[in-house]
Amino acid sequence: MKGSPEGDPIFPFLGGIKALIRNLNQLDFKDYGTVSPERASQPRQPGEDGRALHLRLGALPEYRAVCPVQLWSDSGMAVLSVAGEGEEYQHFYLDKPVCIHAGVRFRVSPFRQETATAYLSAETFPEVIGTYREQNDYQLTHRIQVTELYTFFYQEKERGFFFPGESHAMPELTYVDQGTLHSVVDGQELVLEQGDLVVYGAGQWHMQYADVEVAPRYVTLSFHLEGSDLAPLLNRKLRPTQAAVSLLQQMLRERDRTDEYAPDMLLCQLTMLILSLLRQQDAPAQKLQSANSVNAENEIIRRAQQFISTHIRERLSVPYVARMADVSPSYLTALFHKNLQISPGEYIRRIKLQESKQMIREGNMNFTEIAAALQYSTVHHFSRQFKEKFGITPTEYARSVR
Repeated sequence: MKGSPEGDPIFPFLGGIKALIRNLNQLDFKDYGTVSPERASQPRQPGEDGRALHLRLGALPEYRAVCPVQLWSDSGMAVLSVAGEGEEYQHFYLDKPVCIHAGVRFRVSPFRQETATAYLSAETFPEVIGTYREQNDYQLTHRIQVTELYTFFYQEKERGFFFPGESHAMPELTYVDQGTLHSVVDGQELVLEQGDLVVYGAGQWHMQYADVEVAPRYVTLSFHLEGSDLAPLLNRKLRPTQAAVSLLQQMLRERDRTDEYAPDMLLCQLTMLILSLLRQQDAPAQKLQSANSVNAENEIIRRAQQFISTHIRERLSVPYVARMADVSPSYLTALFHKNLQISPGEYIRRIKLQESKQMIREGNMNFTEIAAALQYSTVHHFSRQFKEKFGITPTEYARSVR
């Protein structure tokens, strides 16, 4: 596989998750020994200057090399686990002969089957320092997983709406897409602005309302989560990263799909969203420069979104919005594509169409007046874009809400 133009590999070594079996190569194994090149001479024959290790699941010996140890696999699939003194074991698939340095702790076990055979050769047989019970725990399993999704709504509320409150057995997530939403959780009021998110715990009472002149739009979903109690996310206003917001946008698009994979995709995306929120709580541990860079990008996008939202009935262009966000049009476009996966122009179009739904619900203007107020060239242009976005005409939508 070719590397990047700068010479770095496209897929660098993934060494952070110690449960996974690593590829046996000279670079990754250098702290523990050497690996015979794959172009080397013929593989060693069974029994050639070596002692057979018959590997079976169950209790297996743990060794420390007192001198260099030659080790190679003969039959079956074997895993070589190695560690320096006081270190955790690293696991390698034993598909090439190796020479283990003196002082290294190691053990050999069968992989995904009951038996395997390896051969060991050394001037002095390695010291047996203990036994361990091999359980083949060389794979990743879910620690946190959304297993059920109960409700998933995009709420478009009238101005000054009031929801008296409820509690239910499942946790709930609310993300504010437009406007401002007041959220009262167990007597504590949180003012959620555009881009803010709140998580309600199972059985936690909450209510929501909007100011008299505000018609908020927000996403709500309820779910079942295994592996975490969500405690780090509760009773606080959260500002998700643009990557997390992008996941939520992908979920909204996935919700409208009808193929057999859509439910699994939604559950996986929601799991990723929850994980990203939990990981975000560790943000102070990140490098300051990286965190500052991400925060700066988020702030630019937030300024642009707020300006679009509050001036949506004006004639908006990407250069105009970029100027108000104090960046160049090309940089704003790059940020929107990177973090929202759409262009600023497409974002403006979507918000205008969402605003048109609110205006239709209010019933104070006809379609021609709405099109003119939102700066559409003609009412026919407005109607065509409305049908492309929502699948129904403005007339059909008006009938459904009156």
